[in-house]
Amino acid sequence: MAAVQIRRARPDDASAIADVHVRSWRVAFAGLVPQDHLDAMEPSREAVAWRTRIAETRWPSSGVLVADSEAGIVGFAGFGPSREIPAAAEIGMLYAVPEIWGTGIGKQLMRATLTALGQAGYPQATLWVLEDNERARRFYAAAGWGADGATAKDSTGGACLHKLRYRRTLG
Repeated sequence: MAAVQIRRARPDDASAIADVHVRSWRVAFAGLVPQDHLDAMEPSREAVAWRTRIAETRWPSSGVLVADSEAGIVGFAGFGPSREIPAAAEIGMLYAVPEIWGTGIGKQLMRATLTALGQAGYPQATLWVLEDNERARRFYAAAGWGADGATAKDSTGGACLHKLRYRRTLG
C-alpha cells in the first residue's frame, strides 16, 4: 500500500470510519464476540455515532485520527481522558481494515496517537484489550504497552468477555 497521511478526523469522515470500524471488528473479533452481534453491525448506523463523536472531540485532550490513503480511510484511532486514572489518557479504539494488517500503517497510527497524547500533556496512557485477542496484545506489546494488572468484564453481544488494561508512559 502506498503512503498514508495521518490526520485529524473531520465530520465528513464518519461514514468511512464506520466502515473501517465494522470491517475490522468482523475479522478481529470473529470467534471472540458472538457472530450474530458482528453480523448485525451496520456501517450506516455506526456513522451517525461517529459524526457525533468527531464533533464532540476537544482537541488536543481528545480526538480521532485517521489513516488516509489513495484508497480512502484505512484506519483510525480515538482517544480522550482516562475514565479511571486522573491525568492519564485512554486510547479507546485503534482499528484498521484487515487488508492492511501487517503493513505498518497501524504502527504509524499508534505513533501519531502517542505524539498527540504527549502534545496534549498526558504523562501516561491506557487502553483496554480483550484477553483472548492475541494479535492485538502482540501489537500493543511491540509498541511498548504492558498489562498493568487491571481487568474488566465486557458483555458485548451478550458474551462475557475478559479485558486487560494496558498502560505506558508517554514522552
